[in-house]
Amino acid sequence: MRGCQIQRGILFGLLLVAGDGAGADAPNEPRADSLSEVVVTASRIPEALDQLPDDISVVLGEELRARDAWDMASALSLVPGVEAPAGGDAGPSSAVPSFWGLHEFDAFLLVVDNIPWGGAFNPAITTLDSTNVERIEVLKGAAPVMYGATSFVGVVHVLHYPAGEAADEADIAVGNYHSARGSAAFALPQWGDYHQSFAASGESVGFADRRENVSDGRLLYRGALDLGTGQLRVDANLSIVRDVPPSPVIREGTALTTLTPLNANFNPANAELNENKYQLAIGYSRPTLWGTWDTLVSVSHSHVDDIRAFLHPDLSGTADTQDQNRQIDDDYFDTHLAGHMFGDVVLTVGADLLYGYGRQPTLNGNSAYTVPLNGSVLPPPTTQLPVNEFGFVSDRRLFAGQYAQLDWKTGTRWDVTAGIRLNETDESKFSSDLTLPPFTPTVQFAEQSASRREIRPTETVGASYRLWADGKDEAVLYADYRDAFKPSALDFGPDYQPAVLRPETAKSYEGGLKGAVADGRLNYQAEFFKLDFKNLVVATESGFLTNAAGEQLRGAELESRYWITDILAVAANYSYHDARFTQYLFFDIESNAYVDVAGRELPLSPHHLASAGLLYEPREGFNATLVATYVGRRYLDEENTAPVGGYMKLDATLGYRLGHYLLSLEGNNLTNQRPPVSASEFGSESFYLLNARTLWVRFGYKER
Repeated sequence: MRGCQIQRGILFGLLLVAGDGAGADAPNEPRADSLSEVVVTASRIPEALDQLPDDISVVLGEELRARDAWDMASALSLVPGVEAPAGGDAGPSSAVPSFWGLHEFDAFLLVVDNIPWGGAFNPAITTLDSTNVERIEVLKGAAPVMYGATSFVGVVHVLHYPAGEAADEADIAVGNYHSARGSAAFALPQWGDYHQSFAASGESVGFADRRENVSDGRLLYRGALDLGTGQLRVDANLSIVRDVPPSPVIREGTALTTLTPLNANFNPANAELNENKYQLAIGYSRPTLWGTWDTLVSVSHSHVDDIRAFLHPDLSGTADTQDQNRQIDDDYFDTHLAGHMFGDVVLTVGADLLYGYGRQPTLNGNSAYTVPLNGSVLPPPTTQLPVNEFGFVSDRRLFAGQYAQLDWKTGTRWDVTAGIRLNETDESKFSSDLTLPPFTPTVQFAEQSASRREIRPTETVGASYRLWADGKDEAVLYADYRDAFKPSALDFGPDYQPAVLRPETAKSYEGGLKGAVADGRLNYQAEFFKLDFKNLVVATESGFLTNAAGEQLRGAELESRYWITDILAVAANYSYHDARFTQYLFFDIESNAYVDVAGRELPLSPHHLASAGLLYEPREGFNATLVATYVGRRYLDEENTAPVGGYMKLDATLGYRLGHYLLSLEGNNLTNQRPPVSASEFGSESFYLLNARTLWVRFGYKER
């Protein structure tokens, strides 16, 4: 009882201090209206958010640092309709974002400082640098025509501070499971007309699974030289990723099995997901008589070592191992001209090229070892196990396009946009597979070369209309239509997949209302959407992939934020998603038969998503943030026979800032929920769980 009284007394004292801080530090004016935020994702040119006929959410870097949102899962936790649980097949440094109820790792586009990050193959989340972020722009729906055939349901654009600017902060943090991390970002001294900045971060993070670990380091250097009437820019990125992956949990019947402990790890003793990535970008922009001409070139190279194992779904304790060595080149070029051509009409014309080359040998040990399901035995390393399958794949991808987008603003009410892109995709793939007894009765060898070339347009058209405006208050009605396609992804898995499949296609429709009331303090966006998805890639009875399914995504989303004072805000978001198969003959391993699942809900796609946040961010004294996210009931399987209940996740920070210094206590997943959040594409009927509760103590320094 006395402990409860002490806790209540401390809480009351904190509220008093917070109230004093708010009164002394905060005028009665809200922060800058979020609808006036300038964004670039939809058009490549700076435009106010309220003028665009698109659903875009903006997460400012200041808020990310206040919430200590250092991974994608926490960074996007207050974006409506978006889930991004950490982990998945790409390792604990990664995440599996979903938009509009679609849980597919490759269905969205990740852009970093105007460059598709891993765009030729898969979003490169593991090497994403979250230090020194100025803002994150999240666009729902297919990528704009300026970014090509790379996204269906969303674009996440991470923008760092430009050269010569920075967050000017440094911090270190220690946490449970023997975790530690640190970061720093500062503007460097200016040399004449040359501006520069630098950011670095590193972490060693443990988990409830004592073998699982993240040990990463990232560096980002940005420079810019004022050259004549233009500017020359250079970015250099270095990412070092050293992950030890967890084991997904197998579904047994209608629920996850209870035969394996919650944090058991059945990977081989030398399991790792290691990556070294080097990236260099050079850009140049200058004004011309016809507008601003901008050119950007980026080259990157990655080396990945991927060693792990997956239990057989029969829960016999037998595991298949894989030992892969992957090389990936991912290059990008874009040049475009944007300017006022006819009065209020802005025309953007350009061309881009996305080149990717990946090669991977894989050494597989099918049924390599059998271990107890209680996790009491450390499996042997792959170096001590026989190899009975040798695979190889090399894939060259060339995605080119020419695009034009028209933006016509008529007075202060109408904004009409229309874009078209001619896509040219060319892919060549070579695969081979050698199997040895006892995996096959005799030595068997197969190889195949395949290629596919596609030339087709994609289009988008949208319009917004300002219904009314009064000072900082307004209401804007908008709608858009997009026709998109995307070449099938290459997951670099262990299985022999020789074909180059047809592109997946989608048509989407959006309509909504956005605006502000209460003198700009309350901002809101509400939208309805529908997306028809065809040529979906699915697995057949033999395990080969094919284009044989369709989906429809529809629903509604609401985003709102109310600034009570300049330093105190509350956010509330809600989404309703209805994501279903429209065509799919699913092969059920248990019944050894095909099942028509048309009309069934997509796995792991909840109807209801909600999030709420409290952000108290004074310049001095106590500060606090609280973010609650709710994910509703969903199914683990395509036949909708394995339901799993909803859950709520809580993240919070409580700190004190004195001058340049900050001391903060922080927690993620405070309720310690452990539901399944993403499915493995490599382990049949296997699911990754939400990370266990983590607690941190952070010490920070801010220069200004």
